[in-house]
Amino acid sequence: MSKTTTIVREGESCDVTCINPGKVRSLARSLPKASTVERISGIFQIMGDSSRLKILHCLSQGDVCVCDLSAVLGMNVSAVSHQLRLLRALNLVKPKREGRIVYYSLSNQHVGELMKMGLEHEREN
Repeated sequence: MSKTTTIVREGESCDVTCINPGKVRSLARSLPKASTVERISGIFQIMGDSSRLKILHCLSQGDVCVCDLSAVLGMNVSAVSHQLRLLRALNLVKPKREGRIVYYSLSNQHVGELMKMGLEHEREN
């Protein structure tokens, strides 16, 4: 069992602050680099748009062409293409051209897992 040291401080918002120095050190060491946190934050910002989430959901079902995404979402092709460019810039989706048609898919299984976890979290609440 770890030893807990309690440090009492008077502050502006709390009368008493309890700090476990061992836990604080452990948590501080476990923090990702600032650049990593910034990149992850950017991914969540991009995913924070309802149109882009719908696109990612559709792509989690398999490859879909831009025209079909447009029809499913009720958006024009240029608007869907714009959203796909943003998703592509963060490596969340990837294109594949077959003749005159461009199909998009999720870049990797992590993107699909993020979508799946988000849906599961929402269903539990």
